[in-house]
Amino acid sequence: MTTFLVIGACGLVVLLLSLLVGELLEGVLDGVAGDWFSTEVVGAFVAALGFGGAIAEAQGLATPVATAAGVGAGVVFGAFAAWLTRLVRSGGTEDTPSTEDVLGWDARVVSPIPADGLGVVTVRRGGHLLRFNARAEQALPTGAEVHVTGVLSPTAVTVAPLWPDTLEQQLGTPEET
Repeated sequence: MTTFLVIGACGLVVLLLSLLVGELLEGVLDGVAGDWFSTEVVGAFVAALGFGGAIAEAQGLATPVATAAGVGAGVVFGAFAAWLTRLVRSGGTEDTPSTEDVLGWDARVVSPIPADGLGVVTVRRGGHLLRFNARAEQALPTGAEVHVTGVLSPTAVTVAPLWPDTLEQQLGTPEET
């Protein structure tokens, strides 16, 4: 049983080293395919093999059977570590959206847009609040909900009213005499 405990402790040391100084150990196993042989996976496999074998041997199983149980536990924990590693590595952060990323999204006018000039709109995208200069075919008041219809430059977009009926109410209709 002592042998299994030493193997398990060695696996924990490898796992702990990979978590604390992972950048230094990154690439040690690059010649072997994919995430299945990363230092995290090897550490989890060796630790589970050692401790699983020790538990099986403590239950009175023969050493070869305890070894098989340890290998089984190592495969399960190694696969779990590989899944977690892949999940963490592929779960990258959201990049700041660019002007092209807001095309087709809804926005709100924060600075009035005159019929022949530029105003300012804000777009919420991916947790970011982005501001763009905006041009529209008609004057739009502050607070109007709009839809981004085109890109003029990296800092400017074209917009159209999201709800034309509501816009007429916001602007007021000219009184007929």
